Amino acid sequence: MDKPILVEGPAGVGKTELAKALAQALGREFIRLQCYEGLDEAKALYEWEYAKQLLYTQLLKDKIGDMVQGTTTLAQAADRLASSDAVFFSERFLLPRPVLKAQLSERPALLLVDEIDKADPEFEAFLLEVLSDNAVTIPELGTFRAKHIPRVLLTSNAARELSDALKRRCLHLHIDFPDRERELRIVRSRLPQVPQVLAEQVVEAVAAIRSLDLKKAPSISETLDWAQSLALLNAEQLTADVVASTLNLVLKYEGDIEKAKANLSQIAQA
Repeated sequence: MDKPILVEGPAGVGKTELAKALAQALGREFIRLQCYEGLDEAKALYEWEYAKQLLYTQLLKDKIGDMVQGTTTLAQAADRLASSDAVFFSERFLLPRPVLKAQLSERPALLLVDEIDKADPEFEAFLLEVLSDNAVTIPELGTFRAKHIPRVLLTSNAARELSDALKRRCLHLHIDFPDRERELRIVRSRLPQVPQVLAEQVVEAVAAIRSLDLKKAPSISETLDWAQSLALLNAEQLTADVVASTLNLVLKYEGDIEKAKANLSQIAQA
């Protein structure tokens, strides 16, 4: 099925990495659109390189002067220049953004729309229209149809409820934090230099930390950072003192660090 895939789950469980791995497995170009509040069509589709257009205008000012020569009114000069709009609004000045880039890619692409829940609801409607048509219309240039239909993967951290329309048009996948066994395999595969015992202790400690009422639970990447740093520090055991002195590697909010310090015995003995 060619439906977009909507991947939901907490921040840091590997949704973006899943998209990268899928693109690699399918042999597709990986193109990412990072969503944020206020994201509009221009940032997602295309923009005109105004600085380049202005530079060309300066370089061609003599030619422009020749074009308006003989006109007697401002309206006549404007009409004369309007006949050359295509010169400055052509593909040489077009700057494709991720959605258009995925449509025009010479090789099949995978478009990741990352953290769609951070964008405004209006952006969802625009995105659905473009992805359903697999075509983009640029008033100055016409309609561009996809050379290859891109595979689309959207991610959400549930910062807000997504529209029913978006959910209906997507296949749904939910990813949670991995269990201890799987996370240990991730640590061992990514960081083979970390001793087995230390890797096991880190994974157990992270699981204990995630069980606390935190503002942001540690991501898989933060588990890896912690394990790597402990190995570089030549730590052999994850004692309470070691945990207390390195919590800033795995927790990013002071309130979360304080909660973890209040449960050091539980974390160090996990």
